[in-house]
Amino acid sequence: MDFIRVHGGTTLQGKVKVQGSKNAALPILAATLLVQGPVLLKNCPKISDVDGMILLLQTLGCSARWERDALCVCTDHYDKARLPDETVGAMRSSVFLLGAILARKGEAILGWPGGCVIGKRPIDLHIKVLTKMGVRFRETDEGICAIAENGLHGISVELDFPSVGVTENLVMAATAADGLTRIKGAAKEPEVTALCEFLKKCGAFISGIGTDILEIRGGSKLHGGEFRIPSDRIVAGTYLFAGLAAGGSILLEEAPTEHMQEVLRVIRQMGGSVTETAGGLYAQFTGHPQNPLFLKTDVYPGFPTDLQSMAVAAGCVGEGDFVVQETIFENRFRIIKALESMGGRICRIDDGSVRIIGRGGLRGAEVEALELRGGAALIVAALGAKGETVISGRRYIERGYENICRDLRELGARIVSG
Repeated sequence: MDFIRVHGGTTLQGKVKVQGSKNAALPILAATLLVQGPVLLKNCPKISDVDGMILLLQTLGCSARWERDALCVCTDHYDKARLPDETVGAMRSSVFLLGAILARKGEAILGWPGGCVIGKRPIDLHIKVLTKMGVRFRETDEGICAIAENGLHGISVELDFPSVGVTENLVMAATAADGLTRIKGAAKEPEVTALCEFLKKCGAFISGIGTDILEIRGGSKLHGGEFRIPSDRIVAGTYLFAGLAAGGSILLEEAPTEHMQEVLRVIRQMGGSVTETAGGLYAQFTGHPQNPLFLKTDVYPGFPTDLQSMAVAAGCVGEGDFVVQETIFENRFRIIKALESMGGRICRIDDGSVRIIGRGGLRGAEVEALELRGGAALIVAALGAKGETVISGRRYIERGYENICRDLRELGARIVSG
């Protein structure tokens, strides 16, 4: 079975630990290809996207095994440069392996990446910057063939857009490139910082971490070691919006509050009371959410696109008109049809904006998750709805949440999977 059943109308009470970050774990797993010796990744989330990346690494001849909540990876016996379509096509994050494989082998054959249908997500930006580093690309029926005949060389580049994936791919390739690579306009997301900190701990020379100008001096031999994956700010945000929709009070242990300031601002604006304590992030919610007039997604430190669907879902339960503008992925609004079937009143303004007409209520319905974050947002909506909601497409949600049903049950929600 592939569904989640939610009985709405129950307020949330209790505490739950926030899992490790999906968006940090995936590029760090790709970066293990750059090091010699075993790597122990603590707090690594046990989600299907991590399972997929493990399969990709194993296809290349690497080993990986779980030790409780830590993942031990060794790439010393990595012996292939080709990833077949059946493994790559299942997840978009496989594109991270392109820079790492080129750095390790000097050539790569990558089947066409897959993943969620939330936007075009073209990989031409990845190809553009890697070409400047000396890589030649050609397209075949098998996918993307890339080769750096004379090795990779450092470059100075200014990104047209602060793409997280492009920044991460470029950083990984730069660690093995000859000379200095300087990236202006780099993404500043915490997940980029985590990747850089991991590589630095393994012996890479990287400066400017956390800023939009990164400098990487390549050529150093990288070694294995231990690294702790940071907590997932998107999961923490999901549970905060769930609290807004359902009401109650919750404690999120190990929530990465330093990376959630814009999210916390919006939560407070919508009526939530949020306090940072020694035990974690404590949040209280009373009454219906009070919808803000306007919300715009943006690159970090702006409001994350990965939480936009949750804000829309909570807004349907809230009161007052609420305009949401999406600036990152054009297909984030695929959730609208499902929310409308639950009684949500949503009007399209243009391709990138919608207006939510809040009236303080949703009703249960049978809906379908079409992608990861939209699926989690349907759970948020279901928690604030009257009656029962059945959400099919559970597999999408499991790509990023270890066990969202268990976590929400610990907070008192009436939710089961099947």
